[in-house]
Amino acid sequence: MFDPYPDGLPVGPEWVSTSDTVEIRFPFDGCVVAQAPVGTPELARRAVDEAAAVAREVAKLPSHVRRDVLTGVHRSLVEWRDELEGLLVVETGKPLVDCRVEVARTLVTWQAAAEEVARLHGETVPLDLLPSGEGLTGFWVRKPIGVVVGIAGFNYPLLLASHKIAPAIAAGCPVIVKPAPQTPLATLWLVHLVREAAAAAGAPLSMVQLVTGDAGVGSALVTDKRVGAVSFTGSAAVGHRIARDAAPRKTLLELGSNAALVVAEDADLDAAADAVLRGGFYASGQACISVQRLLVVDSVAVEFTRRLLARLPEVVTGDPRDERTRVSALIDERSTRRVLDWISASGATVAAGGELVDGIIRPTVLTDVPDGADCWEEEIFGPVVCLRRVSDVDEAFDQVNASRYGLHASVFTTSLRTAMRAIDELEVGGVVVNEVPGFRSDTMPYGGVKDSGIGREGPRFAIDELTVTRMAVIRA
Repeated sequence: MFDPYPDGLPVGPEWVSTSDTVEIRFPFDGCVVAQAPVGTPELARRAVDEAAAVAREVAKLPSHVRRDVLTGVHRSLVEWRDELEGLLVVETGKPLVDCRVEVARTLVTWQAAAEEVARLHGETVPLDLLPSGEGLTGFWVRKPIGVVVGIAGFNYPLLLASHKIAPAIAAGCPVIVKPAPQTPLATLWLVHLVREAAAAAGAPLSMVQLVTGDAGVGSALVTDKRVGAVSFTGSAAVGHRIARDAAPRKTLLELGSNAALVVAEDADLDAAADAVLRGGFYASGQACISVQRLLVVDSVAVEFTRRLLARLPEVVTGDPRDERTRVSALIDERSTRRVLDWISASGATVAAGGELVDGIIRPTVLTDVPDGADCWEEEIFGPVVCLRRVSDVDEAFDQVNASRYGLHASVFTTSLRTAMRAIDELEVGGVVVNEVPGFRSDTMPYGGVKDSGIGREGPRFAIDELTVTRMAVIRA
């Protein structure tokens, strides 16, 4: 099951052997899943050499060829769907239900990217708005930005890599992807499927490459002057460093958040509690738009908290291979220890959970969380929800906006006025009304503001980011 692609790394048209490998372990019980190849900065520079060498060829690929590659990948993913779901479970430790969602969303992403190839076009420009433009014809077209580097996080490795690779192919850009060191396997398989689809469509294999490795590999990729754009998903600290290192090349940064959910005084409390259970603990809390900060208007706070805590046992913990499991072990011991340390140092009241049982952090609800606590101010990336009472919706919105992050937020209310105020006033990339802040359709523009990043994903919007306008002016 775990040997569906050649040995080594896909660099250039071949798979290149590496001198070093690393054990990939199942986070739940620590057993070895596979030996993964480890790249080097030298191999990263070689990948850029290869990408630069085919950049013009890839840019000139006809639309039907690019679409054929994308649809070919989609067909292969459908064929291997069950196996990919199983691999994601043991590679990430994420519950099976979440891995199924990841593969389903990956399929949508590749299909949407294929459809967007037909919509990649420009417009005419009325140059004669100035007298000097009389007799001139003007129009603009979109051209590929060049070599793309995509760096993905560990929590959704197949989906995040797809959001880098598929739009790059649609735009006509060669792409080099670097998966997270903990989770390279599904991405290696994906790149193998992409290269098979490229070969079938008559496109160069070097249009998609993959290099694993540490920060030195990432630095070699993002600082190369031949790179046109870097698309990164990960922590704010690393993203900010990449932006500095890559300048003046374009960077697209999806840097996470500490997503807020507001419960207004007129909210459906059962629906809001259900949203916290679904949105606070999926992927074991390792999602950048999972519910972390819960702001509840004081008049309904006691009843809402009672309903939430009464239902918390519904969040089943255990082996991620079990279909009933919703929370399992985090990606590694260091992450687990950090989350527990943040809980103990928060100064908050532990209303539920907060302890480690059989290597799994129990679903945790903290109340009375003070300002300055890491679990309120930063992204905890674990199964922890922090509940704070506020006097009214005005205070709730102020608290949402007080964060340095701004990816998604949600509000539960039956008032259209409150909903529209949230859309108008909350300083985030997406406002979700009466649903979890973790809702994401992979065809919508997705990204944040402030320290949550810059640029937008979603095939249509990522393709725009990975192309540049070229203006044409003609005097007949």
